Amino acid sequence: MTQRKGEKPTISIQEHMAIDVCPGPIQPIKQISDYFPRYPRGLPPATPAQVGQAGSLRSAFSSSATAAADSDPARPNEDNPDRAGASASSQAAKRDEEPDVEGYDSDDSTTLGTLDFSLLYDQENNALHCTINKAKGLKPMDHNGLSDPYVKLHLLPGASKANKLRTKTLRNTLNPVWSETLTYYGITDEDMVRKTLRISVCDEDKFRHNEFIGETRIPLKKLKPNQTKNFYNCLEKQLPVNKTEDKSLEERGRIMISLKYNSLKSCLVVGIVRCAHLAAMDANGFSDPYVKTYLKPDENKKSKHKTAVKKKTLNPEFNEEFSYDIKYADLTKKTLEVTVWDYDIGKSNDFIGGVSLGINANGERLKHWFDCLKNKDKKIERWHTLTNELPGSAFND
Repeated sequence: MTQRKGEKPTISIQEHMAIDVCPGPIQPIKQISDYFPRYPRGLPPATPAQVGQAGSLRSAFSSSATAAADSDPARPNEDNPDRAGASASSQAAKRDEEPDVEGYDSDDSTTLGTLDFSLLYDQENNALHCTINKAKGLKPMDHNGLSDPYVKLHLLPGASKANKLRTKTLRNTLNPVWSETLTYYGITDEDMVRKTLRISVCDEDKFRHNEFIGETRIPLKKLKPNQTKNFYNCLEKQLPVNKTEDKSLEERGRIMISLKYNSLKSCLVVGIVRCAHLAAMDANGFSDPYVKTYLKPDENKKSKHKTAVKKKTLNPEFNEEFSYDIKYADLTKKTLEVTVWDYDIGKSNDFIGGVSLGINANGERLKHWFDCLKNKDKKIERWHTLTNELPGSAFND
């Protein structure tokens, strides 16, 4: 298309839209504080050089206000808001450079989250009740910025598999609320003095190993019997576990045994009530436990008694009693050996743990035996710790 001399060029609608749509390079947008600075009172006046650093618009506005203020030195800063504004901008910039100390805690543990829980030692029933209430601000462990948290409990020192308890898993949350109570049975006063409760928070993963988030540890000696104590602890990084314990005395769970001497029938009645937190012996994380008892020395090899097998459990309840015909005076010469086994099909059964009660025992085991001798016709129940050391018996079932 030719254009005649002196004729105005025509612009097509396409060219017109292109001009409007593409006006040129995008300019940076000024911040709102450039137009509306804050004016806190009592700040020292700013110099023109400091004002010039705030931007062209603020510089022009502030310089004219400063000149007007200098011509009347008697006017206070309240009548010169621009001078105070320039000073405020420099103070604000300084505040932005410094971290807010009160805004966060420099301790690394706060990044792992906090845990709200309570503990109660029921002395009469030899039980430790652990109520896991909630967690807050847990560390994200998954790609979606969340976690699938659960809580795991261990009593230290001791075999971790034998005394592990855990809550349910809550999905896609950093602030889980469990409100779940986990109970350890067979806790004695001696345990409350020397044991420590380890509470771990972990993230559950379906296709790989579960991930550790944080933990806290509570020495049980801090608890008073029959009094609930509340805790709100920051989670800490994983602490090393003391592995210098005597392996021959490794705890393998607890067993509740009742003893009663029946003076009318001249027999000792041994009751196998229940076991708690047994060591897992099978690949599925459980055991198939049963209990055997012996009254030794056993010259006629007739003192063996055995309970029924409880399938796939670490906390079996038996409630079975066995009777031994024996004179009262002979009890001081006898030793009761109680062993717990894991039943296996097609191979030898696995030994879980054992305990021995009698005149040659010590601690709670000796006290239990003496209480039985001193209180005829009275059933005496006690919890005892199973160890993998079995004195005086063969390890064959």
